[in-house]
Amino acid sequence: MNWGNADPQVRGPIVVSRHPSSMNIRNALGAYGGPYSVYRALAVAMEELAEDHRPNFDHTEPVINVPQQPQWSDPTKIVSFDPFGHMTTQFYKKEIEQGLDIRPTIAITRAHMLVPEIQAEVKNGTLAVDGKVVITDAGELDVHKAAIDPVWYLPGVAARLGVEEDSLRRSLFETTGGMYPELITRPDIKVFLPPIGGLTVYIFGNHDLLSNPKTRLTVRVHDECNGSDVFCSDICTCRPYLVYGMIEAIKEAQNGGVGLIIYFRKEGRALGEVTKYLVYNARKREGDSAAKYFERTENVAGVKDMRFQSLMPDVLHWLGITKIDRFLSMSNMKHDAVVDAGIQILERVPIPDELLPADSKVEIDAKIAAGYFTNGHIPDAEDLSRTVGRGWDDPHP
Repeated sequence: MNWGNADPQVRGPIVVSRHPSSMNIRNALGAYGGPYSVYRALAVAMEELAEDHRPNFDHTEPVINVPQQPQWSDPTKIVSFDPFGHMTTQFYKKEIEQGLDIRPTIAITRAHMLVPEIQAEVKNGTLAVDGKVVITDAGELDVHKAAIDPVWYLPGVAARLGVEEDSLRRSLFETTGGMYPELITRPDIKVFLPPIGGLTVYIFGNHDLLSNPKTRLTVRVHDECNGSDVFCSDICTCRPYLVYGMIEAIKEAQNGGVGLIIYFRKEGRALGEVTKYLVYNARKREGDSAAKYFERTENVAGVKDMRFQSLMPDVLHWLGITKIDRFLSMSNMKHDAVVDAGIQILERVPIPDELLPADSKVEIDAKIAAGYFTNGHIPDAEDLSRTVGRGWDDPHP
């Protein structure tokens, strides 16, 4: 494995399978599919899946071309996934046909979407039906999307996080309960497929223009929040900001630019949903206030946030992006990570006040006071003490 080599043949494929045909030439640790490898193990144990099953990749190739960018051959630019992961069956077709178990870690497809809030925008005339992005009067959207599984180049990840590779390996080994002993015993293998969720990219507009710095680009980088994104909880701003990002991405695409939504599986600031709900309990039982918002999380999790946004810009490098015209995020951590990666941000766009859910004021004020971007007032300590959330039995205002 020659990570960062521009020639995929010289660089080599990701070979992580323990299949007999591949076992002796593996150049990566972990397993294909991240956390879904555990479900695969259950299927094998139940004899629902043959242990030596080999996928048939006929007709699975990407529906659009994401062309190779100079960033792909810079080993410091992309360290958290395989930039060639969508081209596996193309570049290594011969090796796969010879029996090696080599699998894509990126898939790119096309889809239609129906989002209730966007349908309402079309109905009231705020969004136009253009036949390209918004394709029907019902508000149906045409979008391209890519799913990306994590593939970590451990020396690069360690450098990005500012730690020694040996320390990273030891921590991964010990904190996962010794799940991957080769992290310690095989320091010669530098690539690791961790058992964590990946990310999804949604592209609105002409994908061929993504890497053109003359094209206007609107971007929303969003971290998973199941409670809000799917089930519409009003304790945070996640779904409103996500939908607002989609609407602004669509508008950008309709004006000749490109809109991009990047969705990371980092539930509860990568603390997990169980931890999130424990924190919710503490917040509501002890009096929910902006002044103690982060303290509640630290009491349970030990830290405010474990998303570590320094790995996030890799996907922007993969797409060849060097400039973002409108960055729909208030997060100072996301902004700083993108800028530190050498990508220019021309405008930062906070969520409009009218989109803030009633019970989310505690969170948003605490975040703004801690450094989140805003065009408005920055709360002081007195303001934070006055910002309180609803109790469980309090009615929605």
